[in-house]
Amino acid sequence: MEETILLIEDDKELGTQIIKYLHRGGFRTLWDTEGEWLLPGSLSSISLVILDLMLPETPGLDILKRLRTFSDVPVLVLSARNNTQDKVRALQLGADDYMTKPFWPEELMERVHARLRRPMMAHGEPIQFGPVALDLGSRTVKVDDKPVDLTKVEFNLLAALASREGEAITRRWLVDHVLDPDKDGTERTLDVHVSRLRKKLKSKSLIETVWGIGYRLNAGEQA
Repeated sequence: MEETILLIEDDKELGTQIIKYLHRGGFRTLWDTEGEWLLPGSLSSISLVILDLMLPETPGLDILKRLRTFSDVPVLVLSARNNTQDKVRALQLGADDYMTKPFWPEELMERVHARLRRPMMAHGEPIQFGPVALDLGSRTVKVDDKPVDLTKVEFNLLAALASREGEAITRRWLVDHVLDPDKDGTERTLDVHVSRLRKKLKSKSLIETVWGIGYRLNAGEQA
């Protein structure tokens, strides 16, 4: 069965190119230029939303925020904005990935396929990784059924790793998408957050270091 992708992009030329790439990849497509299609109950057949941030009527981040009140459909953000603050804000509002314009069609398609290969994380049900339970809706974490007090950055870091379960995520990506851009957003700072998170989760192996790349969530961790 063909998967359906909703594109929200007001640039006619770029939108036409993206639709062409998606059709070549075997996807069904819907194209919305203003976000009017995003209504409760309207996304049941949609596997992925590709969302431009700079729309003429309603800012893309506002659309994303509204979307997350009624749907957990994966969202890939496209934007000409390349600053860390926008990337972090989009991730905090529920984006699953962020690409800056201009981009190569091959990279777009690879990210689409990668996102669709990952299981969608429902906000209504806790995600279990061995003794760790992650609840995205209430933004809480438990270890062995006992609440663990995480900082905002620590929770976002764990959620980002969980959203790409089993994949090695680069330290640079985590710095850009998880750390606070108004503070010390460096790879060294990221390593400190990872170390503290491991201690709070009482596990060194749940979050694995992938040398030369970054970190990966070991979903098979049981102790």
